[in-house]
Amino acid sequence: MTNAKIEAVLFDWGGTLATWHDISLYETWRAVTTLLDAGNADELAARLVAAEGSVWRRSRDEHRSSTLEEVCALAEVVMTPAALAEYERQWDPHTELEPDAVDTLQALRNRGLKVGVLSNTLWPRRRHEEVFARDGVLDLLDGAVYTSEIAHTKPHPEAFLAAMRAVGVSEPSRCLFVGDRLFDDVWGAQNVGMRAAHLPHSAIPQEQIGHTEGTPDATVQRLAELPPLIDSWNEAAA
Repeated sequence: MTNAKIEAVLFDWGGTLATWHDISLYETWRAVTTLLDAGNADELAARLVAAEGSVWRRSRDEHRSSTLEEVCALAEVVMTPAALAEYERQWDPHTELEPDAVDTLQALRNRGLKVGVLSNTLWPRRRHEEVFARDGVLDLLDGAVYTSEIAHTKPHPEAFLAAMRAVGVSEPSRCLFVGDRLFDDVWGAQNVGMRAAHLPHSAIPQEQIGHTEGTPDATVQRLAELPPLIDSWNEAAA
């Protein structure tokens, strides 16, 4: 293990800061398409599920990002403000933070560490910031990168480098990335020279598992384990 002191902790969002939920994408989209065209709701929902699946496969295989707008365009579905509001309402229960997330982020900030987020997401910054503001997290972040705004997704190195820039750290060895996926998060972070901690509670769909699984530098069962873990590493590096 490198002896550099950790200066920044970067988090994945879904399944890491936010609790993993198994959901039916079809049912979620069908609630949306019922508002758009009740008579064709089943067909439109199926097209949206297929389009979303295609952009996540592209993310896995080519590490290229996408947006909600692209998913709708691929499905040839025109979203309305009411339908978008319903989509966000459907997802709301699945955006809940881990119970110890706020205290953990505060503890890291109290240690003088930079805190950031890097999320593979279709959603715009606005939506993520609404969720973080709702849960009292927004002011605890030094920076955030949402792949809907950049060209690449994790595990592409550019995504991790963008997250480092967002929090103002230039040396990967001084960063710890925390995530629930051994490909996107652990292997991706280690590939650019970061350390990686794995939170192993998510049921990653088989079609989202990539070509390589990293071996984490640490495995934690709760976010609250991170501050003492980093303390031990930084004391050893002192």
